[in-house]
Amino acid sequence: MQYYIQLFFLWLLSTIAVRAILNRMKNKNHLTPPSPPSLPIIGHLHLISKLPHQSFHKLSTHYGPIIQIFLGSKRCIVTSSPEIAKEFLKNNETYFSNRFRSAAVDYLSYGSKGFLFAPYGDYWKFMKKMCMSELLGARTLDHFLPLRQQETLRFVRLLQKKGEAGEAVDVGGELLTLTNSTISRMAMRKICSENDSDAEVIRKMVRDAAELGGKFNVSDYIWFCKNLDLQGMNKRLKGIMERFDTMMERVIREHQEERMKRMEKGEDDHVRDLLDILLEVHENENGEIKFSMENVKAFILDLFMAGTDTSATTIEWAMVELINNPDVMEKARQEIDLITQKSRLIQESDLPELPYLQAIVKETLRIHPTAPIIGRQTSENCVVYGYDVPAETILFLNLWSMGRDTKLWENPLEFKPERFMSEDIKFDVRGQNFQFMPFGTGRRACPGTSLALQVVPTNLAAMIQCFEWKVDGDGKVNMEEKPAMTLPRAHPLMCIPITRFNCFSLGD
Repeated sequence: MQYYIQLFFLWLLSTIAVRAILNRMKNKNHLTPPSPPSLPIIGHLHLISKLPHQSFHKLSTHYGPIIQIFLGSKRCIVTSSPEIAKEFLKNNETYFSNRFRSAAVDYLSYGSKGFLFAPYGDYWKFMKKMCMSELLGARTLDHFLPLRQQETLRFVRLLQKKGEAGEAVDVGGELLTLTNSTISRMAMRKICSENDSDAEVIRKMVRDAAELGGKFNVSDYIWFCKNLDLQGMNKRLKGIMERFDTMMERVIREHQEERMKRMEKGEDDHVRDLLDILLEVHENENGEIKFSMENVKAFILDLFMAGTDTSATTIEWAMVELINNPDVMEKARQEIDLITQKSRLIQESDLPELPYLQAIVKETLRIHPTAPIIGRQTSENCVVYGYDVPAETILFLNLWSMGRDTKLWENPLEFKPERFMSEDIKFDVRGQNFQFMPFGTGRRACPGTSLALQVVPTNLAAMIQCFEWKVDGDGKVNMEEKPAMTLPRAHPLMCIPITRFNCFSLGD
């Protein structure tokens, strides 16, 4: 056994040496970005902490706005410069239209059969068109407006009951329940109550999937570890997908049975949810794309992943900033009271009249971007910003670092919504200005942006309008982050909501 172990390590070291020599010869005549010193096998993995966006920020501060690193055997380019980001994602977008997919993300999306991580091609183009026209277009969002209003009112009433009982509330947990219930009703007509088993499955799936999807998995980067589960992630991933798949199989079966009953009764005035639309595409044998049942389930999962934890996390970070900056909270409250006259709950239709509230949301997304890193991957060899970029190079665009760049923002760590109120500065959240792109940019920008820009500010406004927020200690909340695909807080925000506007008199 000892002899075979020695042979194995001899083979391994020889392979590494040969690869290093070949790569050096291959890159000798190619211009590449500056790079920190690396180690054999692991490359620069030793420089990456549990919070990769912070590690990338430190490296960029030392080595410049564009650097090359090797995570194991994977070549990566890291940048936090708007000018360089524009070169990659606009001027050379055709080469960078694929998202980087980790093994965990691929598993959680049924082998990338959803929309968010599907490779750029005919299927992705079909799904993009359907998202914009049917699933997440303006007409569909308008149709679900009463549903979102009901969920906001339900959420506010729950907080009011907790506050009257003097109970501290896990703000992030309650916000996740709110966003889960909103998406569940839009997607599957399911009302997720606090004690609903399906709601618990979804909540746990979203949190676990965000955590696992954001972990740096050694198997993704070191080639001879590809089929090894060194961090024990596979068992957790399998558990998540088994629970979600079981729930979806039952929900799909119920939808199909209800449709059969309606057809037998001749009812044709049924209001379709998103799952109904997806099932119709699946059953259309003459459609331009063959849409499998796994595509259906993967897209619903995408909705929960992209539309629940992200919105809940953004609202929670906004509340933390407002609690730590009471003058900003008071200014927002005065703006809301002026519009509502303290006689009704805030509505989505009020948002155009609330510029300061919208500036608060933008400022939150600047400092606490929901997805701190945008990951893309080259489809073929190209030259960008004067550097040779081989196929399958991973691009990491660090939005978190951009939000803290003193060259881009004056006093970047200061929470100052007023910076988005100037008429001279127009920052479109849809990524037209590469200095600020919280929802990505270009053809692979988030398709749920319009929905998020309704759900987030409306529910944040309701929390500001209806309650004072009491926290223990000196009234300040810590800003520590937790590793995940999104950017959650390390510790739950526990507050007692003190009612200032009674919502029990309002009807559903």
